[in-house]
Amino acid sequence: MPESPEVQSLVEFLGRRAAGRRIADVDILEFRTVKTRQSPPSTLSGREITAARRFGKHVALDVGEDAALVVSLGRHGWMRWRDATDDTPAADASATDAPPALAELRLDGGETVEMTDAGTWVSLGLFVVDDPIAVPAIAKLGPDPADPAFSRADLVAALGGRRKQVKAILQEQESLAGIGNAYSDEILHAARISPVAHAAALDDDAVDRLHRATVETVRGAIDARRGIPIDELKAAKVAAMRVHGRGGEPCPVCGDTVRDFSFASTTAQYCPTCQTGGVVL
Repeated sequence: MPESPEVQSLVEFLGRRAAGRRIADVDILEFRTVKTRQSPPSTLSGREITAARRFGKHVALDVGEDAALVVSLGRHGWMRWRDATDDTPAADASATDAPPALAELRLDGGETVEMTDAGTWVSLGLFVVDDPIAVPAIAKLGPDPADPAFSRADLVAALGGRRKQVKAILQEQESLAGIGNAYSDEILHAARISPVAHAAALDDDAVDRLHRATVETVRGAIDARRGIPIDELKAAKVAAMRVHGRGGEPCPVCGDTVRDFSFASTTAQYCPTCQTGGVVL
């Protein structure tokens, strides 16, 4: 699942490469991706991309002064860049391991921005709107820990003293924007908090640790991903994980074995010594 550090790097890449370019043509290969049928992406042909912005896990390409193409990456979506000299056809899932392109923006210099989806069901969504805030999922986003203004009070408001697992709240986009399953595991490990701990059970010291770990994990990952080619971001993310996806491996902090834990519809990786007082969930 794309999360804010990788999406931020993607947006910065698109800002450098696509801003100032005109959209020569739009090709929609999977019509289920189009969420604004009255304003399809084809209406953007001939217009100039002026900027790229991130909203949580969403990419917004500003087109002129009064329109934006919002790409909701969903669970398995991503974007690819093809140079004008690359005459390889759009990825065909039946012939390659690369995810298929479900939509393409062809730019005036011959380059192509491909929007892909690697899932068995279509999670990619495309919206053409006057302002990204018109996309319901963006309108409901909570504060973003990457924002310099993000405060401990923002985190406390997100937690709300609820009898709900902190891991679920970290991934709840209406509470905190941009964090998914991987970085929630990393944050909880850094904060030394159990993945099944409820927000209501956290004392002031735990909230302090959680705020610090959230900010440092998200902003540190953004800095670490900056400048990495967008087709290498997923691999860089996986390589940087300390506990997520590391079940059976030693914890890099204490040497205990990282454990897997499944609950509801998700999984978590955690260190018993660092996070649960030695208790195996």
